[in-house]
This record gives sequence, structure tokens and C-alpha cells, in this order.
Amino acid sequence: MSVDRTQVLRSAAATLSVKATATMDEIARAAGIGRATLHRHFAGREALIRALEELALEELTTVLDTVGVEEGPADEVVRRMVGAVQPVAPLIAFLVTENQLFEGEGQNEGWAALDARISTVFRRGQEEGVFRIDLTPAWLCEALYGLISSGAWAVADGRVAAKDYSYMITELLLGGARRSVEK
Repeated sequence: MSVDRTQVLRSAAATLSVKATATMDEIARAAGIGRATLHRHFAGREALIRALEELALEELTTVLDTVGVEEGPADEVVRRMVGAVQPVAPLIAFLVTENQLFEGEGQNEGWAALDARISTVFRRGQEEGVFRIDLTPAWLCEALYGLISSGAWAVADGRVAAKDYSYMITELLLGGARRSVEK
């Protein structure tokens, strides 16, 4: 029987997004495979997390490509990004906490490329006079990741309705990032 690696990764992401401490046995059960099969595809938890990171990078790159980060006003790009990222937000939330284990040389270069693309949106917004210039684009990018993660956890816990996810994140982020008009 052939195992769909991507489906196993999606199942692992769903499991770990709800329970970050899930064991390899629990992940295998959730994927509908045996632990030995899981270990044939991923030598251990670190290998599985690295594979999940690659999946997240692919999906986030697709999100950025799909929303057209170069098209339209920067604040509207942020709204589109947040809405489009919602399906992968739980995986991002998991990786944001798990990524602390892989800091330094072990950090995937793909994150730097995504950070650069997102930071460019915030920088463009600053140049357009839409976003505050006292907050760096890098900080706004980190704030975006933090809000995406917090929103994903709140939805998973049932504290926030999934339909409110995008609105709550964009209103909080943009409310703090927008440049105020002097009176």
C-alpha cells in the first residue's frame, strides 16, 4: 500500500496544531498509518518537523503568489494575505513555537525569503504614507506572524469563530500599523 506523504504531513500538521506535544504514535494513528510506516518516511520528530516546515513554506509562498503582494494598496494586500493564510494558520502557529528549537544555523532560508516579501509590503505601505514609519517592516512582519498564530489558537480552542479570524487580525494589526493623520 502506497502512502501519500503530503496527506501524512497534513494529518501531522492538524494533529500537532491541536496538540504540539503529540507523540509519533499519536501522529501515526491520526494519519491512519503505523508508527513504523511513519518512521520510514520521517526518521524522527525533527525530520517530521522539518518536512512540515517545508510544507508551510510552500503553502505560504503560494499564498503570497496568489494574493499578489505587489498589487494594490499595502493595507489591502495585508487584508488579502490574512484571509488567504487562514487555512494554513494552525501549521504556522505550531511552527512559530517549534521554530525556536531550530534557531541559528538550522533555520530554514525559506523563512528569510518569505519575511523579505512580507516586509516589502509593510515598507511599501510606509512609503505610501499608509503605515507608521516608527515601526520597522521587520517588526510588523513578526507582529503579523504572532497575530496569525494567536488567531489560529483562538479558533482551534473555540474562543473565536473562524468567520471572525481575518477581521480580528487585520483590524488589530492595521489599527496599530496605520499612520495617524495629524489634525
